[in-house]
Amino acid sequence: MTGSAVVVGGASGIGLASARALSAEGYAVTIADVNGEAARVAVDEIGGATQAIVMDVTDEESVANGFADLDDLQVVVSCAGLTMPGALTELALEHWQTTIDVCLTGSFLVLKHAGQRIVDGGSIVVISSLNARQPGTAMGAYCASKAGVTMLVEVAALELAPRGVRVNAVQPGVVDTPLTAGLGLVPGLLDEYVENTPLGRGGQPDEIADMVAFLASSKAAWVTGAAFDVNGGAHLQRYPDVLAKVRAMLT
Repeated sequence: MTGSAVVVGGASGIGLASARALSAEGYAVTIADVNGEAARVAVDEIGGATQAIVMDVTDEESVANGFADLDDLQVVVSCAGLTMPGALTELALEHWQTTIDVCLTGSFLVLKHAGQRIVDGGSIVVISSLNARQPGTAMGAYCASKAGVTMLVEVAALELAPRGVRVNAVQPGVVDTPLTAGLGLVPGLLDEYVENTPLGRGGQPDEIADMVAFLASSKAAWVTGAAFDVNGGAHLQRYPDVLAKVRAMLT
């Protein structure tokens, strides 16, 4: 056994794929998710030395308690997130705050308590986004939160380096997950994503999980404070005009 790993937001999408990948590498994986039932289903699917816990990244006590029970913690993957699109001049403060609470403050709380519990020489991987570097209409809250996440990763890498703990970010483009399922409801939006992705397609969760597994491994022993664009080259072109597509659909 390699040691233990926890995947926060691990019940679906990129988190679930990451949990599978780390389990295959021999880690005893804890799937931490706000949806406890989905986490238990994921554990049953993966099998092996896997367990589920409930963790709400917007609640510090929940995060702290979840990490307090984990021993020999060598790998932490943080991928809880959501998006609530809306033009800045129309976006409800509640929707802005929810996005910041889950994506940015949630990442801070995971880094805080993971940093306290992870063993020296461990690895933390945070799932950021293409939107950390590429703006998009109607994506202001998400873009701001993910840009903050990538900078938090750099700060954490500096602070935890004396203990040999590596901290890195992965910045996916559009990946086929429950989080992006709603994109297909907006006519032409997915087509525009693909048109602006040089490799000509969206990604799959396993492709992001492969990068997560690499960053968790000794093969990335000299890598910290980095943000990896895993998006088929989408960062080289432009982001779709989400606002225009949504408004066209509503008229």
